[in-house]
Parts: sequence; structure tokens; C-alpha cells
Amino acid sequence: MSIAEFLGKVCKIVLPIPEEKYLGNSGSGIAICTLSSIDLMKKLVNRGILDNVAVVGRLLSENQGIDSLITNSITCGIQTILLCGKEVSGHKTGHSLLMLHKNGVDNHGNIVDSVSPNPNLTVSKEKIDQFRKRVVLVNKIGNENIHEIIAEIRSLRN
Repeated sequence: MSIAEFLGKVCKIVLPIPEEKYLGNSGSGIAICTLSSIDLMKKLVNRGILDNVAVVGRLLSENQGIDSLITNSITCGIQTILLCGKEVSGHKTGHSLLMLHKNGVDNHGNIVDSVSPNPNLTVSKEKIDQFRKRVVLVNKIGNENIHEIIAEIRSLRN
């Protein structure tokens, strides 16, 4: 086990964050990723956004988190992911996801041009390629304005 994996497990025990995602309308094809903004995720859910999106979730790690996001997006038929909320300090998960979508991974599974400390993915190259072809990313990183985010979701539905 690497030091990063060990520290990740320690963080889950010491600082548990139970809210990972909220499932909504499975026929939507739209997902909202609030990055580290857990309060924003809760506010969106409380505003009834789940009728209009398939899932609202967070993304805290540039490796296992993105692996999971790729797999779940493909499995659930997600076509659009709205990235919003605060970037994860130090990990830059939103940036890594954007770089993955733009540049893919190298021969070792590292996200090309990522500034994250450990942007190594374990999902197959085939899944990564599927994700890059099928899913559109809407970059609103840094935006925590609930009204603007809801308006963006409405425009994506039309």
C-alpha cells in the first residue's frame, strides 16, 4: 500500500464524509459534480434538482474518485457532467477531470497534463475512451451560486 493510499484510508476514518452522491432521475443523462462543495450538493438536493438530473455528487480524489466517476457515468448513461463548486485544495480534481477529458492518460494510467499529486487511474483505457467520447463536461468550477447552477441545468435540458 502506498503512502497516499494509507493517508486516504486514515482520512476516511478521522474525517468521514458520508455524503458522496444523491441519485435522482435515472432518465436524465445529466450529472452535477460539486467537487469539494458538500454544502452546495446538499442545497441543490434540497431545492428539488434531483427531478432534473441523474445524480448530484462530489469528487474529492484525482485517482479513485475519477475512476469511480468514469465507471458510474458509463453505467448510468450520463451524457453531461456540470462541474461546479470549489476545487479540491491540493488535489485539483476538477482540473484533472478536465485534463483527462482533453488529453487522456499516458501508458502508465497517469492523466496527461494534470497538476494533481497522484493522477493515476486504474480503469481500463477502453472505459476512459468511452467516457471521453460520450460525456460532455461543462466547466463551471468555482461557481457556487445555486441560482446560476440551476439555470445552467435548465439550459442543458433544453
